[in-house]
Amino acid sequence: MKILVIEDNESVCEMIEMFFLKEGITGKFVHDGLSGYTEFRNGGWDLLIVDWMLPGMDGVSLCRKIRKENSEVPIIMLTAKDSESDQVLGLEMGADDYVTKPFSPLALMARIKAVARRYQKAGSDGGNKNTLQTRHFRIEKDTREVMFDGAPVPNLTPKEFDLLAFFAQHPRQVFTREQLLERVWGYQFYGDERTVDVHVKRLRNKIGTPENPYLHTVWGVGYKFDESVAIDEG
Repeated sequence: MKILVIEDNESVCEMIEMFFLKEGITGKFVHDGLSGYTEFRNGGWDLLIVDWMLPGMDGVSLCRKIRKENSEVPIIMLTAKDSESDQVLGLEMGADDYVTKPFSPLALMARIKAVARRYQKAGSDGGNKNTLQTRHFRIEKDTREVMFDGAPVPNLTPKEFDLLAFFAQHPRQVFTREQLLERVWGYQFYGDERTVDVHVKRLRNKIGTPENPYLHTVWGVGYKFDESVAIDEG
């Protein structure tokens, strides 16, 4: 695995590099956003780790620029910001996940492995499984396009697409936040449940209306996808 790390704190880079060596990961480290973008354009990366606060170009702007090029390379954002609004901003710009500083290297490695597994699995799905058809939605896994009653649903982030595809495969089934972290994000023990809430909120706003949200809150349990329910429980 080849990972590009864009982080201006050299101590953090040294810590990450030590764990990369143990895991057999090839890493390249750059320390500002503009250099990071140049290295990204060189291609060949399996995953990016991007710090939020970077000289030259901040991590959120870098993430936005990468996604505008229709790149689906997985991105994990490192951030000292832990408010929900900051998380929403980073995820909306296309980050797949975030790790809040200070962080455990083991937790970061777990996130890296989980994201890598999920993308490998998505890339290996074939045949008719590449298309999901529900009452209102048509989800194309190979092109990662979503149609609602024949009209395209724009501006879904990679993680929002993954979440919608998972729910569409399990209509009316209720999932806890822990189950969604395991099944969609790919990890059990290092996930922040707020990640799930942020993504569900953003996705619900993009695919539904207050009268027909499609993603429903089941209080005290979690969430479900149901196209037959007109009024959200939450």
